[in-house]
Amino acid sequence: MAGKALEGIKVLEYCSMISGPYCTKIMADMGAEVIKIEAPRKGDEARTKPPFPQDTPDPEKSGLFLYLNTNKLGITLAPEKPEGREIFRKLVMDVDVLVEDSAPGEMEALGLGYDDLKKLNPGLIMTSITPFGRSGPYKGYKAYQLNLVHVSGQGYLLPLSSPDLTRPPVKVGGNPGDYDPGLVVLVAVLAALYWKGLTGEGQFIELSKQEALISMQRVESVTFPNDKVNMTRTGGVQGRMPGGIMPCKDGYVVSVTPEEHQWRALMELIGNPEWSREEWCKDPVTRSERAPEVTAHIVEWMKEHTMDEIFRKGQALSCPIAPVRSAADVLSSEQLRSRGFFVDMEHPAAGKFKCPSAPYRFSRTPWHLERPAPMLGQHNEEIYAHRLGYTGEALENLRRCGVI
Repeated sequence: MAGKALEGIKVLEYCSMISGPYCTKIMADMGAEVIKIEAPRKGDEARTKPPFPQDTPDPEKSGLFLYLNTNKLGITLAPEKPEGREIFRKLVMDVDVLVEDSAPGEMEALGLGYDDLKKLNPGLIMTSITPFGRSGPYKGYKAYQLNLVHVSGQGYLLPLSSPDLTRPPVKVGGNPGDYDPGLVVLVAVLAALYWKGLTGEGQFIELSKQEALISMQRVESVTFPNDKVNMTRTGGVQGRMPGGIMPCKDGYVVSVTPEEHQWRALMELIGNPEWSREEWCKDPVTRSERAPEVTAHIVEWMKEHTMDEIFRKGQALSCPIAPVRSAADVLSSEQLRSRGFFVDMEHPAAGKFKCPSAPYRFSRTPWHLERPAPMLGQHNEEIYAHRLGYTGEALENLRRCGVI
């Protein structure tokens, strides 16, 4: 079997929820050995988050946790206890990368800051993920996704194609406020690994989730300075052009037609109705001023046709229109099935279920599902006894004291 892109790289993860675990998940999927540290007894907060099979909460069956922690080893450890700190130091001595998401100053207070740990491992790449960074007046603030998407501007900008522009700013669906920073920090870690490969030197990386999310406002950062257009919810795509998300006979479709040839294709799709031939509708400026009215006309036609019919006919006309797919639709997608994107995973507690694989295809270092997400403390014995040399009696004492 071929090796993997990051084979031989060792990573220690001391994170919860999404950003840090997503970064290390991708590294684990690329072949790095990732040891995930969780709090004894309660584990990662993600274990408490849905979805759960049959909507029955179970810390070993959270869909969020199971997805984020494939291909990892899992241990429990309490670094806030003296014995736990000593074990943490021993683990750090044998890794290339440490990813942690503690509050600024917390690791330093435990004697586990970068200046402390690099003495044990000069080549260590330590990465700190915080809501607002480790400096500035907000450095001590806590934040959840709802706070972060608003303080970064995303809550006001999204969703661009909202069907109801009168409602207050919202949080975009799903968890991009955590996944996007995880991708940004991954790029930083891989760059630091490249530098280490050239020089042998480690370094400290700090990431502000707020700044990572601001960096994602690509459309806004271009349209405002260049066109003086503020792509906000009330003056953005939905306010400037008709269409967006529209109901049809059996679901919803989404159409975005910023170019005139795309608009003409949409009109051809719906039969070039009489109102579309009026002078005010031919002009993009006056058309945009009456966008809600125009959209209402388009919806009348959409409601008489199915998603597939609209998509196929639109495709033939080079019209940018597509079905809005549900999670069930995506899972049964013929395209994804043909590429083998969803694979079967067997988990000791959750059983057998479909799991996303990797969105990339490496010709020389292919992705493999080596192991499902770990049970809480599943690999304690492997790491503590077989690698660090603790006896069974010592491990029992550590359990009894709440260290592991």
